[in-house]
Amino acid sequence: MLKTLQVIFRPSKDDSLARAFSRAGWIGFWIQVAIGSIPLTLLIYAFAFGRDPGAGTRGGYRMIEYLIVISLMILVFTTIWFYRYTRLGHRISDPERRPSESAVRRAVWTGVTASTLGIIFSMIVVLFEVAQILIYFLRAPQAGIPVIQTTGGGAASWVSAADVVSLIVLNLSLMAEVVVLILSLWLLLRTTIASVEFPHAGD
Repeated sequence: MLKTLQVIFRPSKDDSLARAFSRAGWIGFWIQVAIGSIPLTLLIYAFAFGRDPGAGTRGGYRMIEYLIVISLMILVFTTIWFYRYTRLGHRISDPERRPSESAVRRAVWTGVTASTLGIIFSMIVVLFEVAQILIYFLRAPQAGIPVIQTTGGGAASWVSAADVVSLIVLNLSLMAEVVVLILSLWLLLRTTIASVEFPHAGD
């Protein structure tokens, strides 16, 4: 199957691996900057204005906050890594500074691994968030959802628009990570195909 994909995606004679790295690097970089700035802005806002940890549906669930921070850290890493792809493209185009074929593949494998981890963490966070909101809806009277719900002897809790915004942001981050993984896999495939810089790749 890999040979079939190589035939389908075989580049033209004028195309080069350096150009592929540069294009994919900039596309992935700007997608992550555009989408990643949304959750980062919300995270900075939450830290700056000291949101009450006991408020909202996520109150008391520190694990979700830790997972979100880890997911954002991975997003920052992959953003930097895709910028590194653009620099790697310049090095590949220069015969005097060109890295070895194995070094290029190692760089791409690092990007694939980081993107996969980012997707896994984002999916776990989304599942926790949805499960938590579902529990609150199941606890509410089935005739309707009160704005604020108090349980016997417990603190008030609620499902707000901020929870929906959080889910939208998580889904946007997940979408960016999927695009980044696709670009990383495409670059990995390109490193297995003969190019101007590495004419014997894939032999």
